[in-house]
Amino acid sequence: MATVAYDIIKRPVITEKSMALTQDRKYTFLVAKDANKIQIGKAVEEIFGVKVAKVNTINMDGKLKRTGRFPAGRRASYKKAIVTLTEDSKTIEFFEGMV
Repeated sequence: MATVAYDIIKRPVITEKSMALTQDRKYTFLVAKDANKIQIGKAVEEIFGVKVAKVNTINMDGKLKRTGRFPAGRRASYKKAIVTLTEDSKTIEFFEGMV
């Protein structure tokens, strides 16, 4: 089955820290857990029309959460990718209004 770029890139991560990274041309996304760095880079290039220099990935464990009198539950684990763009690449417009 061919993987579509939108199946790999789930959504952007909008936090203070990720918005500060946009100054350095680094953008953070939630990605599919089985996606590798090459697939993530190609998906970002395809969706946003930019040139990717580097991709860093992080597997995040779900946090334990209390649920009252019931046993503790767990949030879902996920994978995060920080994508660095090349110097001659255009920026991703989606993040422009957030900063």
